[in-house]
Amino acid sequence: MNERDLGKQRLSVEELRALIGDRDYRQFLNPRNELFRKMNMKTNPPAKEEALRLMAKEPNLIRRPIVQAGGKLLLGFDAEAWKKAL
Repeated sequence: MNERDLGKQRLSVEELRALIGDRDYRQFLNPRNELFRKMNMKTNPPAKEEALRLMAKEPNLIRRPIVQAGGKLLLGFDAEAWKKAL
């Protein structure tokens, strides 16, 4: 298992792009983050490239934890989803 502290080792725009892939990038935005609320991202999300740039700059804007297990990607803590995947 690889673990990464995103506060100390931020993800680059390129790493975020690879991690997100074809998924909806908005799922990776943390709605509890102050910047998310301040910029009203719930109703007015930034374009994908802007979101990637913001997440690379402000790692707390990324929903965590991010867990890759069994070919699946889990975002945030969801006990039921974790039970099924792990």
